[in-house]
Amino acid sequence: MPELPEVEVVRSGVEQHVIGRTVAAVEVLHPRAVRRHVPGAADFTGRLVGTKIMAVRRRGKYLWFDLSDGDAVLAHLGMSGQLLVQPPEVPDERHLRVRVRFADAGPELRFVDQRTFGGLSLAELVEVDGTVVPTTVAHIARDPMDPLFDVAATARRLRSRRTEVKRALLDQTLVSGIGNIYADEALWRVKLHGTRPADRLTAAQARGVLTAAAEVMADALRAGGTSFDALYVNVNGESGYFSRSLDAYGREGEPCRRCGAPLVRESFMNRSSFSCPSCQPKPRALRR
Repeated sequence: MPELPEVEVVRSGVEQHVIGRTVAAVEVLHPRAVRRHVPGAADFTGRLVGTKIMAVRRRGKYLWFDLSDGDAVLAHLGMSGQLLVQPPEVPDERHLRVRVRFADAGPELRFVDQRTFGGLSLAELVEVDGTVVPTTVAHIARDPMDPLFDVAATARRLRSRRTEVKRALLDQTLVSGIGNIYADEALWRVKLHGTRPADRLTAAQARGVLTAAAEVMADALRAGGTSFDALYVNVNGESGYFSRSLDAYGREGEPCRRCGAPLVRESFMNRSSFSCPSCQPKPRALRR
């Protein structure tokens, strides 16, 4: 699933093409693409037509469009969702699910999703801690790249969790936007194993891993995000290149860039964790 940098690349790309434009028509080509909009596809299209897109915003992995009527279109990319900006004459993509046409007859906004795990829905906006977000995102915490993100306060909450530090980093109600890839990268940077108990971290370690997460995601954002296949692309259909700079994730058996030890892969929540056994030793209780 795309993580914060990938979603931010999409958000900034879409923003350049849709702000201030009025929706003229919406086609829902697959019902699963709007399954989260409970009233159904007809209600979704009817309410969207005639509105103007005022802003494109993000929190963590969630992306939404502020509308002129006070509601928002929430977009969740899922495993393979793509938001593309295409001239009307470009042939439909094979997995095109939703098409948005604008009153100016300019480029269309298309939602393409091979696996149909993502989708679009309409949501009301609500103010949470001084920020307006869709109601369905109200429980999501700020992410490390949010200007109002409080590292010290989040570090205290992290240290109060009775769970492994990597599991805590993936908890979107604690800190949003961090997924499997960037958790591994942040932990590698601060030399912590993901199974270290969060409540055993020092205050400096907790602040350090959150700061490292922000830094690695900023690095990924500059590289256009992390792409391992054609399912994650920006609005022009281009892949990101940060996968070439990963220090831990996906590098099983390759030498650690810091100490040279072969990196290892371990099972984690039906996924994989990658770490350096020398730089990131397991907690002693686990080694026994």
